[in-house]
This record gives sequence, C-alpha cells and structure tokens, in this order.
Amino acid sequence: MSTAYPAAASAQPSAAPGGARWIDLRSDTVTQPSAAMREAMRSAAVGDDVYGDDPTVNALQAYAAETFGYEAALFAPSGTQTNLIALLAHCGRGDEYLVGQDAHTYKYEGGGAAVLGSIQPQPLSNQPDGSIALHDIEAAIKPHDVHFARSKLLALENTIGGKVLPPQYVQQATALAHQRGLATHLDGARICNAAVRQGITLRQAVQGFDSVSVCLSKGLGAPVGSVLCGSRQLIEEGKRWRKMLGGGMRQAGIIAAAGLYALQNNVQRLAEDHANATWLAAELAKIGALQVSTPQTNILFVTMPRDACQGLNAALAAERIRVSMAPTLRLVTHLDVTRADLEQVAAVFAHYFQQ
Repeated sequence: MSTAYPAAASAQPSAAPGGARWIDLRSDTVTQPSAAMREAMRSAAVGDDVYGDDPTVNALQAYAAETFGYEAALFAPSGTQTNLIALLAHCGRGDEYLVGQDAHTYKYEGGGAAVLGSIQPQPLSNQPDGSIALHDIEAAIKPHDVHFARSKLLALENTIGGKVLPPQYVQQATALAHQRGLATHLDGARICNAAVRQGITLRQAVQGFDSVSVCLSKGLGAPVGSVLCGSRQLIEEGKRWRKMLGGGMRQAGIIAAAGLYALQNNVQRLAEDHANATWLAAELAKIGALQVSTPQTNILFVTMPRDACQGLNAALAAERIRVSMAPTLRLVTHLDVTRADLEQVAAVFAHYFQQ
C-alpha cells in the first residue's frame, strides 16, 4: 500500500496549559486537528442529523459504508457508544456475547452491555497474540437450554494492545461463529492500523464481521467520533439505540467533516506512526534496565524497575514529555509526534538510566 503522506496530515503542536508544546505519548487520542481538517470543519454544510438532514454526516456515513464494504453506517460520538449500539442491536435481554478478557468492550467500557442492555458477557482468555483460541470459542457457545443465556455474538478486537490479528485466524473465528449461529462484531477502533500494517484493504481487514466499529479520533486524528458499519437493518436498529443512549446529535456535520477528512486523508500515513514506534522501541531496547516490546503498529510497552517510575516520570515531565507511568509503560506514537520528538524522548530515557 502507498505510504505517501499528505502535507495536511503533518504533526501539529500538542498544546499544554500555558500554551507550551508537550510531546504527548499517552495515547493517539490526544491529536490536534490539522489546518486542513479545521478548514473542512469550518466550511461543512450542516443540518439536523436526528431528522437525517445533515449532508456532511450523511456523506461520512455513506463513505464509511462504501470504504469498509457494508450496506450502511452510523456516526456516533464515541467508540464506546458505537460498540454498545452494536451489542444492543445484535443481542437482547438475557443473551450473551463471547469476548476476550482483555477486550475493550469487556474491560474498559464500564460494563455497558450488562448495565444498559442486560447482555451477559462470556469472557474468554486472550492468547499472547491477542486472539481467542478457537477451541475456547467452540466450548463457550451454550446449548439451547433454558438454564443458559443464549449465545448470540462473537466480539473480537483488532488491533488489540497494538497487536494485529492474523487474517487466517479472523477467517476461522468468524466462520466458526457463523456456523454455530452467532453474529460477529469487530471493535475496530484501530482497524486502519491493522490494514496498513498488513498491506491489505480496509474491506479485506473486516471480512467476516457482521458489524464493525471504527474510531475516527485515535490514529486518524479527528477530534471526536466513531462510525458503526453493518447491514441496513442493523443500522436502523442502531439509530434507535443511539437516540436512547443520548447520541442523537443536531448540526453534527461540523464534527463529521473531521471524520470524513480523516478517512479520506489519514489512513495510509499510519505507516509513519508504525515506523516511529519501531524506531523508538529499538532505541529504548539499548537501555539495559528496560524490557521493551516489539511493536507491530503504533503501540509499544516498556517494563522497568518499579522504583524508577517516579523519578523517570519527573525527568520526562521536566522536558515537557507526557506518558502514563506504570511499571509497564505504554507509549503510543501518532501524527502529532515527529521523529525529532522521539529522539528527545529516547535521550531523556538514556540520560536517566545512565545516572
């Protein structure tokens, strides 16, 4: 796939209190809209989206559906909401969905499916590569019996922890689910990273899934929003759930324009983030006190002595570098971080551990 990056997607300053620029590696959700994206937002045609009258929202939904190969799409404020809408549309009260222990929909979304939908999660262990073993999926599907919740859905995540699910595994897992009468949903918050890493199209990356949630405000750089893609019937059902969840928006074209710009311009440039993560991992791996993961996409993990965390965090903050510090540190590269920024980050790490 092409790795040409449009000038409009170049790194933007990450503003901090007082206006000073910080290097922010906490997540790829911290990106600032580029000048071209802001102009798209400023000039967006708008209408009332609850009535279906916003032309820019409609354009985003049509573009997303076509790009990912589905009949329809639905724009919502967040990936948590699009995932929840999908679960509510696929499952009813007393149904269950099979999901990984480490999956965002199970672990990091407030238990919304259970709290708001009376949907029972059936958590399964994730393998080291992020997959769920096929035999675990097979064994977890409940028989038709009044004693059990009804198994209705298999939910996977790609990427998961920055890891890309192998296409052959995805094909086998979704085929198994369909053979056993389950629908399939993909939390594809970073599916564009997976597709770019594997050199495949976005349609190929989501094959086998009845629905997919795609985040626009992570690596793609939009300030807000996600899209849910699926069949027309599922999306019509999803509109009702979105309204009940408080996601019905009015002149939403202003933010939809950013998402449309992101999908049209910022997918292929994700390769730059992947290269930067690989470079940073190699530099940090030279420091003997650190154990550094080998990133597949834009996320790397660093394990260090626990007693070094507080001092390193202070040293980084002194150089206006933001991280989420823990014994296992997650660093995320994105369009607002340049190679020069990462050289500065690596230098601070090296200086601290050489003292």
